[in-house]
Amino acid sequence: MKAAIIGVGNMGRHHARIYFELPNVELIAVCDINEKNGQEIANKYKCNYYKDYNEMLKNEEIDLISIAVPTKLHKQVTLDCLKEVSNILLEKPIADSMEDAMEIMNFAKSKNAKVMIGHLERFNPVVLKLREIIQSEELGDIITVISRRVGLPTPQIKDASVIVDLAIHDLDIFNFLFQKKPVNIYPLIGRKISSTKEDHADILLKFDKFNAFLQVNWLTPVKIRNLSITGSKGYAEINYITQELKLYKNNTIIEYDSFGDFVIKFGNPLELDIHIAKEEPLKKEIMTFIECIEKNKEVPIPINETLDALELALKIQG
Repeated sequence: MKAAIIGVGNMGRHHARIYFELPNVELIAVCDINEKNGQEIANKYKCNYYKDYNEMLKNEEIDLISIAVPTKLHKQVTLDCLKEVSNILLEKPIADSMEDAMEIMNFAKSKNAKVMIGHLERFNPVVLKLREIIQSEELGDIITVISRRVGLPTPQIKDASVIVDLAIHDLDIFNFLFQKKPVNIYPLIGRKISSTKEDHADILLKFDKFNAFLQVNWLTPVKIRNLSITGSKGYAEINYITQELKLYKNNTIIEYDSFGDFVIKFGNPLELDIHIAKEEPLKKEIMTFIECIEKNKEVPIPINETLDALELALKIQG
């Protein structure tokens, strides 16, 4: 399968590395308006370099293409690629507006193309294990969810707010884990170091039976990516980066006296050792998409769910 990449900056360069490593893929071309970066990646992975993606589409026979350009360019680049290529892996978010997102989705359907949006945390093994624990009801009824995704920004982020760039990961994961939409949102957002886009946000989301708190920013000098869930039967906490999961089960005893009154005694929680086989989420994402192409299967991230995440992010952003 012959692959190409448009945009080899912060994320695209990792797409290039993974395509180059996979035995069933040949990376034939990369495109980037930054000639120095583009040529460097092309030389490193022994493929052709283009500054103009339309020229690349014209000259190369491409089976699969990754698009990792700034969000504001997603619509135009994706629509142009869909005229020539049937399999597209588009970095999240799908677009910077619902109108553009719908145009991408409708055009892809008209071309009968496979388009998957790169919400890579869905392929993080620690997220998949947490989802399994939630669905098994080991945590009981969900009461509170707390998510933190903070750290300094990468230089390539110039057009998107912290909500559309960062918070959208967690908004999508909430949908993935709980299959629910919030009934109310209470965002506190602001600009501290940027005069043009939001760089920090504290967001309270009220679901029908539990609350979720999400903190994102480009201010914290330490990169933190974690999620914790408190349930009626226990507590779970994951670290997206280290792919570690801590699970604690409640240890409570209810005793009744002769009058029928009860006393709850809390013992030490039971800590369970959860082993997780670590994998690179992006590599798993790409391999899964390739398998969908080879076996003509539906992609595992329904495009309507990516639209849900974008719609919520834009609503929060205001």
